Amino acid sequence: MRYHHFEGQEAGQIYDWQLIKRLSRYLSPYKYYFISALALLFLGSLLGLVGPYLTKVAIDTYIQQQNISGLNFIALLFIGVILLELAVRYGQIQIMQYTGQRVMQDLRAGLFSHLQRMTPKFYDKQSVGGVMSRLIGDIEVLNEMVTSGVVSMLGDLFMLLGIMGVLLWLNYKLALVVFSVLPLIFYAAQVFRKKVRESFRQIRARMAKINAFLQENLGGMTIVQAFCRQQKNLEQFKKINGDYLDSYLKTVFYYALFFPAIEITTALAMALIIWYGGGQVLQGALTFGVLVAFIEYTQRFFRPINDLSEKYNILQSAMAAAERVFNLLDTDPDISSPDKTQELEQFSKTIEFKQVWFAYSGDEHVLADISFSISKGESVALVGLTGAGKTSIISLLARFYEPSRGQIMIDGYDVRQLNLKQWRSKISLVSQEPFLFSGDILSNIRLGREDISPACVEQAAREVNAHQFISQLPKGYYEPIQERGANLSAGQRQLITFARALVFDPQLLILDEATSSVDSQTEALIQDALEKLLRGRTSIVIAHRLSTIQRANKIIVLDKGKIVEQGSHQELLTRQGIYYWLHQLQFKD
Repeated sequence: MRYHHFEGQEAGQIYDWQLIKRLSRYLSPYKYYFISALALLFLGSLLGLVGPYLTKVAIDTYIQQQNISGLNFIALLFIGVILLELAVRYGQIQIMQYTGQRVMQDLRAGLFSHLQRMTPKFYDKQSVGGVMSRLIGDIEVLNEMVTSGVVSMLGDLFMLLGIMGVLLWLNYKLALVVFSVLPLIFYAAQVFRKKVRESFRQIRARMAKINAFLQENLGGMTIVQAFCRQQKNLEQFKKINGDYLDSYLKTVFYYALFFPAIEITTALAMALIIWYGGGQVLQGALTFGVLVAFIEYTQRFFRPINDLSEKYNILQSAMAAAERVFNLLDTDPDISSPDKTQELEQFSKTIEFKQVWFAYSGDEHVLADISFSISKGESVALVGLTGAGKTSIISLLARFYEPSRGQIMIDGYDVRQLNLKQWRSKISLVSQEPFLFSGDILSNIRLGREDISPACVEQAAREVNAHQFISQLPKGYYEPIQERGANLSAGQRQLITFARALVFDPQLLILDEATSSVDSQTEALIQDALEKLLRGRTSIVIAHRLSTIQRANKIIVLDKGKIVEQGSHQELLTRQGIYYWLHQLQFKD
């Protein structure tokens, strides 16, 4: 497992061609579209070479000979070439835009699929805003490169080579005079490339920081306003925004130097043409039409160079974006199914923790030497103060994390031997903070399982006492859900997650503080639902409210990551240990 840099650290040495090669793999399904676009691009470049030559023919053959009919023919031919070039350019742009959008669609889908395979350990280390900037901002930059940057650069390259060939054919001596300024351009371009590449890398990294800051603060706006943090947050945002501005101004500085340098070089080339070419015309060694054609070709020669310089803006930004996207794609999930999995169709015997140790980072273990077993059909409760390690146990059981030491056995098989998707499909989790997605209530209960009918959803909702409030909503089960369920109360959101857990008919039900954020009236409804939900079902219940777990077959008491007591409710009260003390705290009144 390797976690790459994401938020502005220095990237490793990744060459442009390596990145382009990887991007080209996404182009392969659309290679015929891409080849067609290149063919049209090549044809358009050839048509672009015709105009100055027609000018040369018009001057030397028809104007000097005062041949009006021939001049009319050249003019009509000139217009025809222009119209044909426009049609070719139109077709090339249409095809390339279509191809680019499809490639980016595939890349975006691949990146999202990869993100769904990443474990909570990855998201513990990365900000949501920073990850989103790759999925949205960086891929949009790559789209601009695929649809405009690379293809246009190839077109400019075709045009440059074509013009160089024509100039050498028309008059190689004058052509060499024009080419004498090229070393200056290549040197300036090389210096410019190195400077701008680093600047664009910083721009993308600092934009990710802005996205992360905005996502966090807009999501927590209620807390920001409640604690009057607006001014402090504004100062922090100005600092991050200022860093972004500094990086962007660096690129402006380099462009402000580079483009005038290209313009000066162009002017120098034109001066050399007029000086040397004009002298050749005066000596009769060169026709006036060839001199005019040279001037036109030279203007067109430096235009692609200018375009290539501008494309550096796109290309260098895209290379920085590609580094970040592929770094993310190269980050392997630290938890996955083994190559040879043990198929477990039904959980039928026991779940056993055998001397399990676990640390989120380093050697700071939050679980130490945890051993216990759960038989099929048992209801087991985990009790302890905040930070005792209760949620860590269920995170290990669902394989969101891996234990540092020890084993978790399912019917005698190490959980790491099981097919990950198959094992998780046997589990329903109801967390402390119920999470609802955008959509309606029906889609939030069945979560895309089209084989679960609306009638089954309604039956599950009735079982957990959610049907009453759902039926009173204007659209019932099709009532739209606002972001994170903001239009429902905490208790209503929790009842929906109970219906979700029940409709999936899990072999193992996990309830993580499922009643901690509800009022007493809703808790009574949930208590009734719990009795139905837990009946005859293997379950693990985490609860601070001890009234919700008194009927559990086994209660495991944790303290500072260790099991200190196990037994039934009455047995633990009789021992007068930590459980007894917790019970007295809650029921002393």
